[in-house]
Amino acid sequence: MRKYITIILILFVSISFGQRKYAAEKYFEEMAYIKSAELYEKIYDRGDESLLVLSRLGDSYYYNSETEKSEMWYSKMFELHSDKEISSEYYFRYSQSLKTNGKYAESDRWLLKLKDINENDTRVKSLTGRNDYLSEFSFKDKRFLNVSNMGINTKYSDYGVFVKGNEIIFSSNRPKSEGANELYKWNKQPFLNLYKTTYSIELDSLGFEKHNFSEVNKLKGVNTRYHEASAIVTSDYKIMYFTRDNFNGKKLKNDKKRVSHLKLYKSELIDGEYKNIEELPFNSDDFSIGQPALSQDEKHIYFVSDMPGGYGYTDLYKVEILSDGLYGEVENLGGIINSEGREMFPYISNAGKLYFSSNGHIGLGSLDVFESDITESGYSTPINMGSTINSPKDDFAFVLNKENTRGYFSSNKVGGLGDDDIYSFEVYKCEVLLQGIVYDNITKKILPNSKVILSNSKGEVIAQSISDIEGKYIFELLACNGKYTVDVSKDDYMPNTKNIEIADISFDLDITLMPLIQEEEIVINPIYFNFDKHNIREDASQELDRIVLVMNNHPDMIIKIESHTDSRGSKIYNRLLSTRRAKSTKNYIVSKGIKESRIESFIGYGEDKLINDCDGTYNCSKSKHQENRRSHFYIIDKTVIVAGIQEVK
Repeated sequence: MRKYITIILILFVSISFGQRKYAAEKYFEEMAYIKSAELYEKIYDRGDESLLVLSRLGDSYYYNSETEKSEMWYSKMFELHSDKEISSEYYFRYSQSLKTNGKYAESDRWLLKLKDINENDTRVKSLTGRNDYLSEFSFKDKRFLNVSNMGINTKYSDYGVFVKGNEIIFSSNRPKSEGANELYKWNKQPFLNLYKTTYSIELDSLGFEKHNFSEVNKLKGVNTRYHEASAIVTSDYKIMYFTRDNFNGKKLKNDKKRVSHLKLYKSELIDGEYKNIEELPFNSDDFSIGQPALSQDEKHIYFVSDMPGGYGYTDLYKVEILSDGLYGEVENLGGIINSEGREMFPYISNAGKLYFSSNGHIGLGSLDVFESDITESGYSTPINMGSTINSPKDDFAFVLNKENTRGYFSSNKVGGLGDDDIYSFEVYKCEVLLQGIVYDNITKKILPNSKVILSNSKGEVIAQSISDIEGKYIFELLACNGKYTVDVSKDDYMPNTKNIEIADISFDLDITLMPLIQEEEIVINPIYFNFDKHNIREDASQELDRIVLVMNNHPDMIIKIESHTDSRGSKIYNRLLSTRRAKSTKNYIVSKGIKESRIESFIGYGEDKLINDCDGTYNCSKSKHQENRRSHFYIIDKTVIVAGIQEVK
């Protein structure tokens, strides 16, 4: 009897375990990720370490942006299962989880493993050879300042501002009252609705803008008990486009897998309220379309979709808006913009730039905001907007007001009030054109391909340029005034530094460079030695490094070194001292990697070749004597090298 009871108990446990696994999978497929994670963790605790369970646990937390937990479960998955079993996409998800948690080096290592699986994956290509991308994207974009968490944020998700005069429309899943709303099974939070508020601007004690908001209210006429989000309005305010669940006013429609997708809707402003809601004809029950944006001329609508045939999980598309409610063909924005990852939240500025968020282009975290110029031939390569806007977390929904004086973006970055928060920023309004030409100091010839670096008063590099074929360089500064440093360098020339103070909208600065090679001599600043010493001083080593640089640029160059002293001391002693100085100079150059055979001789002349009248017949100042303590570097091969141009005799 006991045996049969044991069999029955085992059978009962097996059935319960199987039912739990079936329920977990069902919740996962229905995108109820909090519930699926809860059930899969219980299955794992019962000893099931299968690839399915571990991947589902990682995904459940990944899709809800709980990257600390997704990292943990993906790590277990890779630890317990062979690489051949695991889908290549998990390398990306694990990499993204690590990056969002601030583990950049480890994240890069896992993403690069994708190269062995698919060398054409654009996410891997964008990382390959970019070891410095973290510092490259950590710059503070000077256009945007006074980034502030908005006063309309709650502990819930608030995001996606559209500016309409002094009114803003945004998305939020804040409940009407705690516990009063139906919860979305994906994240166990209330459904999203569209809200509006008006604002006024006042300046604080530092001169920065501060928003003062009126009461926040739901937007009338468009909200249902399901999701509404990401609204935009035409310039005449007559038409609104927005995103909504596939809800026909009576019931939620699903695809064959019981998944409800997002659709784009259009409504008209009638008596102060948006009415006559209709879905756009290129929607589908089988995939999602949402997050609309309008082109500058409002003749195209941009959007996000996971429709088949795209480059990645979600792509950016556009459709021409024709007359009489008709639309053109759906057009993918192409592989310059779209990647194997997610491209989302398009926005077109009045300046003709496309802004969007992506986790497929290399960045600082999960979703980063990128900028691309819209041209007649398409789109320029997206540029990461730097750490003023982007963070290790999700940064998205970047927009500007019509006047381009302020803007907004959304983020779940550390330090916010809730899930997603809306941030405002000011756009710096001053632009200064700094330009000039680089010349040879002696010949006055223009110097193309000179490197020009602009730094601010804190020593931070804010711009770099290369002089063009006419020797010109140009910087466009987004600043009204300030102190800056311009450093110019070119092979075979002495670098030059200019400190400037800008207080105008245009500033011309021509710069000359002294050639290091003049006739048959490498001419640098004098190599000085302390009195009665032959060791290389720190300032002398910096000058000798220029000799090394020139010789590296001209690997066939052979030189001789001449060293000289002042007249103090006996002539015999001075010749010995100058010989020791010449030898120290030669040894330093050789220590930097120059072959000893390229230095034909090092000769000390003592006081035989003074360059002034300090010959001991009368008292000279210390500075006058120091002028005589010097070295020369003569080129003695058969080639005369003048400013980088070789001419055979």
